[in-house]
Amino acid sequence: MSSADLGFTPIAGDERLSTAILSDSCDAVGLRHQVLEQRLAPLVPGARAFGRARTVRFAPALEDDPDDPYRDAIDFIDGIGRGQVVVVATDRSNDSAFWGELFSAAALGSGASGVVTDGNLRDTDRIAALGFPAFSASRRPIDYRARMRVIAHDVAVVLGGVRIGPGDLLMADDDGVVVVPREHEASVLALARERAARESTVLAELLAGESLRAVWERHRVL
Repeated sequence: MSSADLGFTPIAGDERLSTAILSDSCDAVGLRHQVLEQRLAPLVPGARAFGRARTVRFAPALEDDPDDPYRDAIDFIDGIGRGQVVVVATDRSNDSAFWGELFSAAALGSGASGVVTDGNLRDTDRIAALGFPAFSASRRPIDYRARMRVIAHDVAVVLGGVRIGPGDLLMADDDGVVVVPREHEASVLALARERAARESTVLAELLAGESLRAVWERHRVL
């Protein structure tokens, strides 16, 4: 699958979707293990990334090409498309950071929806200033050059015990990260969108003083 096939455009109302709603909708179709076990914290509370996964894998390396040390990462980032969420798989490495301000600026300029990684970010204050949604295991200022290298991209990766394939739908927010396999996307999104609409009604009724029991019996949503 080429990067050109990985775009995703939300429809009106998708701003109401959350990882909780998507997780419940995955449960409803029998996909009960789609939320990453590891919590990848948002750089800025309230951030949200929603789009198709564009994956890249890093592995340890003790040397690099002195003439073009970032070639593979540059080639990958220059191929990012609108509506994609960059997924940086590092096998939970703490050897370095894997993403910073300039990678974020390039991804933002390409229309990416955000980045999630089981590794570290750096330049975090500057990424936050750009307004680019970024989720990571932690932060560290060390460059990955001659420590880690890109070994593959646009391949299936595993983060937090969940398989993420290129083109899978992914959402990250304050509660965590949920992955919707592309082959189940239509059914999960239909349930999620219907649930989000019902939750708006449920919320209004509860705030108006309806009992939780009455609202549950009426809408079967909590």
